[in-house]
Amino acid sequence: MKGVLYLNSHKPAPLQPTIENLSYAVFTVNRHAKTATNPKFLYLLKKKALEKMIREGKALKVGLHFSEHPKYSQQQSDVLVKCGDYTFHIPPSKDDFKNLPHLGYLDHKTRNPKCRMPLSQAKQLLEQYTGLTEKQQHPGQPRTGRKNCKPVFKKLGDSFF
Repeated sequence: MKGVLYLNSHKPAPLQPTIENLSYAVFTVNRHAKTATNPKFLYLLKKKALEKMIREGKALKVGLHFSEHPKYSQQQSDVLVKCGDYTFHIPPSKDDFKNLPHLGYLDHKTRNPKCRMPLSQAKQLLEQYTGLTEKQQHPGQPRTGRKNCKPVFKKLGDSFF
């Protein structure tokens, strides 16, 4: 057919950073991070996206919840963030304890709506939105290199004893 333009079907057009698209992307990244072998980047991407959405007025901090999985078995709280029809938890800042109401324990009856978005598309949208990339070295992360290597013990000459 002449005059018909076919788009590359296996590469969807980039999504616009609307509240709905961003909340779908955060939901997808969060769901995959829970079962990922290395979830660090996915959780960082979720946190940075939600922080930016809060600054831009696209999301709202609602209050504090007791954490489901506290570190070192001590009581801990997380910030509940509302974004469109979705709610998420992020680590609190010191100001959050001063400014936000504590809502007690998480209500397990409240669930986020289901959505279908490929992880690659969700990551692409959030990376574009936050400016983070997975290849980028993040502060506080160790440099990549030899991991889990056994130490090498070399025999010293007789001069040592």
